[in-house]
Amino acid sequence: MFRENLKGTFELRRQIPRRTFQILVGLSFLGAALFYAWFSAQGFVNAHFVPTPGALFTAAVEIFQGEDVWTDLQYSFIRVSAGFLIAALIAVPLGILIGAFRFFEALLQPLTEFARYVPVPALIPLLMVFFGIEETPKVMLIFVGVFFQLLLMVADEVRRVAYDLLQVSYTLGAKRLEVIGQVLTPAALPGIFDALRLCNGWAWTYLVVAELIAASEGLGYRILRFYRYKQIEEMYVYLILLGVFGLFLDYLFRVFNRRAFRWAETVKH
Repeated sequence: MFRENLKGTFELRRQIPRRTFQILVGLSFLGAALFYAWFSAQGFVNAHFVPTPGALFTAAVEIFQGEDVWTDLQYSFIRVSAGFLIAALIAVPLGILIGAFRFFEALLQPLTEFARYVPVPALIPLLMVFFGIEETPKVMLIFVGVFFQLLLMVADEVRRVAYDLLQVSYTLGAKRLEVIGQVLTPAALPGIFDALRLCNGWAWTYLVVAELIAASEGLGYRILRFYRYKQIEEMYVYLILLGVFGLFLDYLFRVFNRRAFRWAETVKH
């Protein structure tokens, strides 16, 4: 049956059965785990820097029996979520304006293009000067890392809405604000939420950098601490935890997007 399900798999943009998709996902993770187990067992590999799966499992059991991991996860989640939500609340409406009006595109987009090329870690001294060393600079670093990318992505999604759709709306008597609120924005929403999903992933990649700022808890802080004290197994466990948690959040975004915008899937096909 699996062989039959693979029929037509490699045709361009063709859907494959859900069960086949799930099996392939499982095989990809299983293959990666088996390769790591094989690689860690080779004689030319330093076991201290590439610990065996057994050593990782032992370290994971010890970590999850303690309370630090849950505290770290809580602090990191709050920091990333705060920075991401602030960025989304500002970037989405501004991105809609940039995508809808050439005036705002000329006024804001070149400045945004300039700002997004500034390395975020280089802003740490400035953030500490303006916001001190408590929680605010950590949240603001994640905000800066996400905001400019998200702003441009939202503007691009708005521009992808067919211009003919706007013309039809005007023909039917809709006013400018009605077109933006009832036609342009709803049509762009599936793409906007997909941009939010991607940017939420980027927000988590800035976590380690953000927790360089006088942190005493958090997943990123703990990873750096484990590295500093050569606790390599524990560092690997935290890296895997970050990946698993990020995968879970990504799944939630996908499920919401799929259920909230079923009509968009119909349009695609």
